[in-house]
Amino acid sequence: MVNISKSLYCNYVQCKKLVWLLKNKPDEYEETKNDVVLANGNRVGDLARSYFGKYALVKYDEVLINMIMETKKYLKTDSIICEASFKFNNLFASIDILKIEDDGLTIYEVKSSTEVKDIYLDDASFQAYILKKLGYKVKSVNIMHVNGDYVLGDKFDINSYFVIEDITDTSIEKESELEENVKELNEILDSNKEPNIDIGMHCSNPYKCPYYKYCTKHLPEPNVFDINGLNKKQKFKYYYEGKITFEDLIHEDLNNKYLEQINFEINDLKPKINKEAIKELMSTLKYPLYFLDYETCQFAIPEIKGTKPYQVLTFQYSLHIMDEKGNLTHKEFLADSSDTDFVRHFAESLIKDIPDDGSVIIYNKSFEPARNREIIKMYPEYKEGLERINNNIVDFMDPFNDRDYYTKEMKGSYSIKYVLPALYPNDPSLDYHNLPLVHNGEEASTTFVELRDMPKEKQEEIRKGLLVYCELDTYAMVKIYEKFKELV
Repeated sequence: MVNISKSLYCNYVQCKKLVWLLKNKPDEYEETKNDVVLANGNRVGDLARSYFGKYALVKYDEVLINMIMETKKYLKTDSIICEASFKFNNLFASIDILKIEDDGLTIYEVKSSTEVKDIYLDDASFQAYILKKLGYKVKSVNIMHVNGDYVLGDKFDINSYFVIEDITDTSIEKESELEENVKELNEILDSNKEPNIDIGMHCSNPYKCPYYKYCTKHLPEPNVFDINGLNKKQKFKYYYEGKITFEDLIHEDLNNKYLEQINFEINDLKPKINKEAIKELMSTLKYPLYFLDYETCQFAIPEIKGTKPYQVLTFQYSLHIMDEKGNLTHKEFLADSSDTDFVRHFAESLIKDIPDDGSVIIYNKSFEPARNREIIKMYPEYKEGLERINNNIVDFMDPFNDRDYYTKEMKGSYSIKYVLPALYPNDPSLDYHNLPLVHNGEEASTTFVELRDMPKEKQEEIRKGLLVYCELDTYAMVKIYEKFKELV
């Protein structure tokens, strides 16, 4: 009989087919976990252990009975046990924080989220179910999560940082449901037959499924799910109606941008270029040109005074500077991971590197200017310099977003990761896939958050990877500028 953990039970709640695939198709599994979410989750979990004071910790052991026996020992001697482990039949759970009180046991399931999600209710209820089946009295069941409104002051306040929500009534209501679910889950795991469950919204809710590629192997290419920007519910509506290929969709009542992507793909159309619109954009440029890109991160546990959990913080920029003769220089900033005031130092360096009123060229005007406004709130003394930068912003994404420049290879997207290879298809130096360590913004954020925990040699390697990645982002805009200049 396969052991059913709380994570496997939550997999079942999401999709019954998923649990069968986990057992029977391990080779088809594709990792989908977000490393920065995991890193933040681990930090929040470690912090939560000290919330109630002194505690006993059950060490992880692949041999589950060792964890169970260690838990039984602590139940006699301690009032707070972290990772307390219990097993009933083939159901197993380690409880984040278990509080032993005179009138029963209190469960605290710790989450790094700032809200209680439905799947957390299933998670915690599963733990309570096991304890009750073993004959323990469960006094209450709680979700302990991050307070999104918490602001770090002079000292960290753990009591204000966490929010505890009592879900005891919900866990009781779910008991009969759990009984039926556990029975069906065991039947699925014992079966040799793959459950006949089609793809749907559950494939990414609440988590992205590691078997999505396996479950969509029947789809032709391109298909309805390749329409960039179309609402996911709308995609599944067409899918269930049998309108799957681009040919099926060409006569549907869709937004012109979606129809354009379909039309370009089906008919292999030549690039569409509105030279007048690009000429107008280029006429607004003032030298020197500053090609600018930021990288940001989010800490679940705020480290800079005045910031909240998961606040977006700038830790790196790349800056290519071009004078009227076309001469190019490069400047950059990458925060020290041990610096608890790195946003301030980011702002100081940026203002120093952009001293003039030249055009500041970015890709996506909703991002960098917003970060600058946030920095101004944190450090008003940089208002003049950052507002000057914001007032000189020119967005090179606009021609692609407005479809003044579009090719089939862009696949309906205006992301620079699609645009650049479409403009320069045979230049490996502009291919993000060829970068050594960091290939996208998510990876950049993850590596910076985890940097301080790495050995020094590894830190230097990662820092080089971050610098190379961010530099390509601004060099890409230089190459777009050159392409625009060719056209006009």
